[in-house]
Order: sequence, then C-alpha cells, then structure tokens
Amino acid sequence: MSAVFDSFARFDDFLVYLAVSLVLLGLFIALYIRITPYRELALIGEGNMAASFSLSGSLLGFIVPLAAAVRYSVGLADMAIWGLVALAVQLAAFVAVKLMIPTLTQDIQAGKGAQGFFLGSISLGVGLLDAACMSY
Repeated sequence: MSAVFDSFARFDDFLVYLAVSLVLLGLFIALYIRITPYRELALIGEGNMAASFSLSGSLLGFIVPLAAAVRYSVGLADMAIWGLVALAVQLAAFVAVKLMIPTLTQDIQAGKGAQGFFLGSISLGVGLLDAACMSY
C-alpha cells in the first residue's frame, strides 16, 4: 500500500509543471494566431486543410520541445525559460517560411494544402531539432 502512496508523493510537482506547461501552450497559441495574418481557427472551422496542417504542425513543433524542457530541466524556472525558447523558435520558423514563400499567407487562406503541409512539416521538424538540442 505504501508503494501507491509513494507514487503520488510528487503529485503536486506534476500539477505545477502541467499548469506551467498549459500556460506556455496557451501563450504560444495566442501569439502564433496573432502573428499570422489569417484566422486559423475560423479557416479550420470552414474545412480549410491548409490552415489545419499549418496550425497542427506548429502546435506539435512547440509541444515536442516543451515536453523536452519538462523532461530535462533542473527546475521549474529552467523549464519555463526553455519553454519560452521553444516558443520563440517556433515563431521564428513561421517567419522564416513566410520569407521563403512570400505568398504563404494568401495560399493558406485559399486552402492550398501543399503550403500548409509544408509550413506544418517545417514547424514540426524545427521543434524536433529544438527538443534534441535541449537534451544536454
């Protein structure tokens, strides 16, 4: 019976890390949909797969390094700092792809799935690299 209680001994830490992670996720979503000149959620509601691909890829591209920050951090402040780094890297990935494809925002609004998929894939790839770099 003590093994059951021992496994919940750090439950409060779990809740704090989860709460900070969800706050960072909410901050990322708020900033990401603010810097993109199109309304992802409205476009997704209309069935726009390009918007869905791009937003889903960017979310996963942020969540993967955020999970690495939780795993490899030495404390809550360290995790939050690396979570903010992951956030900045994802926003920079969007800007970089937008510079590579100047018509990106119009293409996604027009439902051109290839551009949305490309942006989502780049975002996820950058997130995976970001997470790997955090595994010091």
